[in-house]
Amino acid sequence: MTIAMLINGEVPADLTRALPANDRGFHYGDGVFETALLQEGAVRHLDAHLERLYRGCETLRIQAPPRQVLVDEIARVSANLRSSVLKIVISRGVGERGYRPGAGAPTRIVATYPAPEHNPPRGLRVRWCRTRLGRNASLAGIKHLNRLEQVLAQAEWSDGAIAEGLMLDTEGELVSATASNVFIVRDGVLLTPDLRFCGVRGVMREQVLRAASELGIATSEEPLWPSDVEAAEEVFLTNAVRGIRSVASLATLEWEHTRIADRLRAALGA
Repeated sequence: MTIAMLINGEVPADLTRALPANDRGFHYGDGVFETALLQEGAVRHLDAHLERLYRGCETLRIQAPPRQVLVDEIARVSANLRSSVLKIVISRGVGERGYRPGAGAPTRIVATYPAPEHNPPRGLRVRWCRTRLGRNASLAGIKHLNRLEQVLAQAEWSDGAIAEGLMLDTEGELVSATASNVFIVRDGVLLTPDLRFCGVRGVMREQVLRAASELGIATSEEPLWPSDVEAAEEVFLTNAVRGIRSVASLATLEWEHTRIADRLRAALGA
C-alpha cells in the first residue's frame, strides 16, 4: 500500500519536497496530531480523535480547520481502503525565525499508511525506560508534535522481542508506555495513571474506561508507581491503532491473568 496524502487539501507532487522548510511544526514541534485505525472502510472512534485534536489546537492556540474540511479530506485519502492507519497533523504553519508565534495560516496534513500486523497471540514483553517524561500540566493530555522523550525511550533497546517500554515522569510516577496507555488490575479494580502532569489521554484509554463502567468493573484514575505495577494481578496496554494488548512479562515479573483485558477486548472489538 502506498501513502496517500493531502497537504492543505492538495495532493503533493513530491512527498520529499512537500512542506516549506520554515514550517513551525518542523522547527519547533508546534502542532498536534492524531493517529487512528481505519477498519472496513471506516475510521474507528473518529469523533473522539477529532475532539482531542481540536482540544489540542485550543490549548496551543492554533486555529483549527473546520471539522467538515477534515472529514472530507479523510474520506478522500481513505477512499477504497479497507484497512490502514490514518494520521492527521495540524501545525501552526509557516512562520518567521524565533519562538514567537505569528499570524500565518496553519498547515494541515491528512494521510494514510499501511496498517500494522495483527497483535501477537501471546502477551507482550515490556521493559522499564531510563528516559523520563517531564512534567508540564499545561500540555498534559494532548498529543502535541514534540515526541522527543518517546523517541529517546524507544532508542534504548533493539531487542525485537521487547514490544514496548514503560515510562516514568521525572518524579518517578508511572505515566504510560512509549506509544500506549497503561492499565493495571489490583484487587479487582482497574487502575490507570491520572495523567495530571504529563502523558497523552489516549482515545482507546477513554473507550476502555467507558466500557469498564458499562461492564460493572470498578475503575480509578490515580497516581501509580513502579511498586503498583509489580503488585498488579494483570497489566495491559491500550492504543487506538493496536487496541488492547496484555503484558506477559516485565524484567523478572510475569503475568498470566488476562481476564479483565479479555472482557474489554470482547466489548470493544479491540
